[in-house]
Amino acid sequence: MLLVIAKEPVPGRVKTRLVPPYTPTEAAELAAAALEDTLEVVARVPARRRVLVLSGSTGPWLPTGAGFEVVPQATGGLDERIAAAFALCDGPALLLGMDTPQLTAELLAPVTGPRAWDDCDAWFGPAVDGGFWALGLAVPDPELARGVPMSTPHTGAAQRRRLVDAGLRVRDLPRLRDMDTAPDAAEIARQASGGFAARHAELATPARETRRSGPESPAQRPEHPRSGRGRDV
Repeated sequence: MLLVIAKEPVPGRVKTRLVPPYTPTEAAELAAAALEDTLEVVARVPARRRVLVLSGSTGPWLPTGAGFEVVPQATGGLDERIAAAFALCDGPALLLGMDTPQLTAELLAPVTGPRAWDDCDAWFGPAVDGGFWALGLAVPDPELARGVPMSTPHTGAAQRRRLVDAGLRVRDLPRLRDMDTAPDAAEIARQASGGFAARHAELATPARETRRSGPESPAQRPEHPRSGRGRDV
């Protein structure tokens, strides 16, 4: 079972750390492209069920004919929403976010293949910023996510430690970068090949490239440290 936890890409509500140099509308367009690329990859890999756990309403970024179930996110903090998503599962499950459009079917192959759960109880995908982009559980126990402190530079370490402390055999996926800031978006666009890279190229301007390569302005700098699974989910 594959889960994607996401927020409807509405201007002013998603990817606020991209503003500036992007406008709220442009930031939402990048978020929509990232989500669409992610869902298209999920649609191509083997899965008994594909579930979009969504805050908001669906849009043209949802692939047609891929058999996605769409369910609303629970209320509460991100740990509670992740826990509630795993509570929907009836077998081994992998949960992904919407911020890694560089994701490929090849990256997911170890956890979606026929021997994915042999001698393995959990899969963990660390993020560059200290969070995580993927969490897989052979037995989806919501308590393995509930109470993990989110939006810190140590969220990923805390989540992985929770798995290990529970006696689970954990396998790691490659470390990926989440699309949170303009420099993140630029780096991911260099790695990606789908709609996100194309939309990023369309929005690229010399002025933005200068802003990306220079020091962060106060408006770009986050108020608090946060992890890869943060407020934009």
